Order: sequence, then structure tokens, then C-alpha cells
Amino acid sequence: MNKRLITIGFLIIAVAIIAKLACTIGKNIKVDDFHKAAVIFVLDSSASNQSQLPEEVRYVKSLCSILDPEDAIKILKVDSSSYLIYEGSPGDASGISKAISTYAKSDANSLGAAYSQGIKKAVDHCLTMKKEGYNTAIVVVGNLDSANSSLAINWDTLPNNIKKAQKYIPELAMMFVYAPPEKLDLAKTKLNPVLGETKLIIANSANVDKANRRFLTAIGR
Repeated sequence: MNKRLITIGFLIIAVAIIAKLACTIGKNIKVDDFHKAAVIFVLDSSASNQSQLPEEVRYVKSLCSILDPEDAIKILKVDSSSYLIYEGSPGDASGISKAISTYAKSDANSLGAAYSQGIKKAVDHCLTMKKEGYNTAIVVVGNLDSANSSLAINWDTLPNNIKKAQKYIPELAMMFVYAPPEKLDLAKTKLNPVLGETKLIIANSANVDKANRRFLTAIGR
């Protein structure tokens, strides 16, 4: 009887040790697998995109709501020029709203949407945030159109520029949302060979919500 009790005791101790080890390993895996993300929004506030802007702003807020508190976001306004209008936590809903309502208005003398400048600045921000330990992503929100060709995206040079950036930010993901189908198709044709299916997300207004799951996967969630 005593031998049986001793054996049972040893088994209980062994099970307890194994359970504790499994719990510790599980916690370590969770910590190691999590990478905070820096998401750079390029938001078109030009005259040609004003009618669509309210819906796009709601989308920006909805995407921010599913990010982690440890993540960081930056919002770049795109009009006749591009500049930073917000940086901080994705959970700062009031700060995001205030920045967008204050600055995301079309310039009086708008000459088109400076998408090229906006994306270049977004890449520069990604390079900086990578040094701070973030996984990086760029979300371009707008119709991808510009009345001034000198401000528009140069689709012939952009893929190579992104490829160069990948040497320093290999995890870079890009998402294009709310553009017309022909513009989204162009983005996919040009950038898919560089970013691949996992790191490039394309979505129009009808399927943008479904794209969020793919975006989270792209940033390592």
C-alpha cells in the first residue's frame, strides 16, 4: 500500500512539473511570436477624394481598433504635398479624430494628390520604426488618382524602390484600399512580384473589411 501511495505521489509531482513547464514554454512562445507593428497610413485628402474621405476615415479608425496597444501608427496627409498629421497609439481614438478633422481637408490651391511623395515618406518612416524594433506596414487609403502626373505614383519605379527598402525592412507589408478596380489591379500587377501574396493586400470598398484579417497576418498576428 505504501509503495502504491509513493508511486501515486511521484506521478502527481511529475504531472505538476510537466504542467508548469508547458505553461512556461507557452508563455515564452507567445512573447517571442509577438512583434509590435508600426502602421503608416497614407490618407488622400485631395479634392478628388473628398466625397469618399468620411468612409475612408471610418475605415482607418476601424483598423486602428484591432491593432495592439503596443503598436504605433502614423498618418500622412496626401494633397498637393504630403506631411505627417498624427503619430501615436492606435488606441488614441480622440487624438486620431482631432488630427484628421483638423488637417485632412483639401488645400485651397490643390494641384493634385502627391501620392509619390506620401509613399516615399511612409517608407522613410518604416525605416526609422524598424530601428526601434517594429514590424512595418504601409496602408494607402484613397483613389490612387492625381490630377498632376508629377505628383502621381510612378508605377515603373515604385517596385524597384520597394525592393531596395526590403533590404532593411524585409517584413514590410503594403495595403491599398478604396481605389477603383483598375488602379488596384495596377498596384497588384506591379507590386505582387516584389511583396508577394502574403505581404500585399488589395481591397475595394466592398471587401475592405475582409482584408483586415489578411493585414493582421501580414504584420505577424
